[in-house]
Amino acid sequence: MANGSRQAAWEFFGAELKRRREDAGLSQSALGVRVFVSGGYIGQFEQAIRKPQLDVAQRIDEVLQTDGFFERLWRKLIKDQPFTEYFAHAAELERLATKICEFEPALIPGLLQTPEYARGLFTASNPFATDEYIEDLLRARMDRAALLKDAARPVYWVIVHETALLIPVGSSITMAAQLAYLGAMMRERKVLLQVIPFAAGAHPRMGKMMKLMEFEDAPPTIYTEGVHSSSLLDEPTVVKRVQASYDLLRAVALSPEASLALIDSAAEDYRQCASTT
Repeated sequence: MANGSRQAAWEFFGAELKRRREDAGLSQSALGVRVFVSGGYIGQFEQAIRKPQLDVAQRIDEVLQTDGFFERLWRKLIKDQPFTEYFAHAAELERLATKICEFEPALIPGLLQTPEYARGLFTASNPFATDEYIEDLLRARMDRAALLKDAARPVYWVIVHETALLIPVGSSITMAAQLAYLGAMMRERKVLLQVIPFAAGAHPRMGKMMKLMEFEDAPPTIYTEGVHSSSLLDEPTVVKRVQASYDLLRAVALSPEASLALIDSAAEDYRQCASTT
C-alpha cells in the first residue's frame, strides 16, 4: 500500500470513529474516559494525526459495540506497513515528532544508518531471506532516514556507546563510510551526537535502547525495544523516569566535539584496515 493510500485508509478509520462515536451520543472526552486516553487523543485519531495502539482500538470496539471493526481495520493497516508490527506505530510518530532523543547501546541508530550498513544488519539478522526481502527492508529504512533531510526535521539528539563504533557491520569500507556519514551529519548540524566512552565504565541504563519523542500538540512518548517486541508509553510518570535515565547517560557522555573526534579517529582506523586487506 502506497503512503498516500495508507494515509487515506487511516483517514477512513478516523471518519468512521467520529461517525460511530457521534451515533453513540458520546463526546470525544467521554469516549476518551472510557478507553483510557484523553479526549484530545480521540480527536487526533479522528483527524488521522495519530494512530491508536491495538489495545485502544480494541477498547473502542468494546465501548462503541462495533463487533471488532476497529481492531480488524487496525490490523489490516498495520499489516500493510513497511515495518514490523511492533515498530510501525513508532515509525509513524517519528514523522510527527518535533524532538527525538535516542540512546543506542551497540548499533548506529536506524535514522543515521547508511544503506550499506543497514543492508549488513538486515542480512545478518535474516540469513535465509531473499535479496528482494532484504531490499524491501532497506527501502523502508532509507525512507525513514529521509526524515533528517527534511527542512522541517525534528531536533535529533543521539547518544551511542563507543561499542557502536567498534562492532563491525559489513566490511571495513562499510564501517569507514558509516562513521564518515555520522561525522558529516554532525558537521551539518542535522544531529547532536554524543558518545559514551568505555572509560565511563558501567551504567545501569546502558543495556537497552530508548527513544523519547516530543510533539507540538500531544504528550511526549517513550519507545523501547526488546527481541521482536517493544513498548510505546506516554504515561507521564514513566516518561519522567526515562527522561531522567537519558539525562544520566548524557552526563557521562563525551562532549559533541570530543565525540566527533572519536568518530573521526575510528573511521580512519577502518580506512587503514581496508587499505591493508
